[in-house]
Amino acid sequence: MTIANRLKDFIDGKGVSYDTVAHHRTSTSRQAAIAAHVPGSIMAKSVVVHHDDGYALAVVPSTHRIELGTLQGVMDKRIGLASEDEVVSLFEDCDTGAVPPIGAAYDVPVILDESLGDAADIYFEGGDHRTLVHVSGKDFRSLTSDAHQARFSYPAY
Repeated sequence: MTIANRLKDFIDGKGVSYDTVAHHRTSTSRQAAIAAHVPGSIMAKSVVVHHDDGYALAVVPSTHRIELGTLQGVMDKRIGLASEDEVVSLFEDCDTGAVPPIGAAYDVPVILDESLGDAADIYFEGGDHRTLVHVSGKDFRSLTSDAHQARFSYPAY
């Protein structure tokens, strides 16, 4: 797999140009950034959370960790991490754990951490553990224009 079909169709439908970066198989966003020689601060990591009304995609740099209490306050909902089965059902054309941060392609609302807001370039998982998608920061902000922005993460290292 390279880019998940729904993601590719969505990005192409928006007329956004992108390129892909192949790398050896990795298990985490941080490892993918290292394998692709991409700064972790501009590698968007997606975390699926569930709440009483459904799901949301919390997107932070791969160098950050989500503060669930803060995110819960931002969302004004009780939240929890989605189970692997829940994630698979939402992102059917993606490998487990390789969720792209473009929630609109999957009808999942996005909450974007402010720390990604000014990046000139953004990289993210394309739906598998061997391919990153690279877009300009401007295009990433366009692809996530419906996202709520807030500060809910902190540097992990």
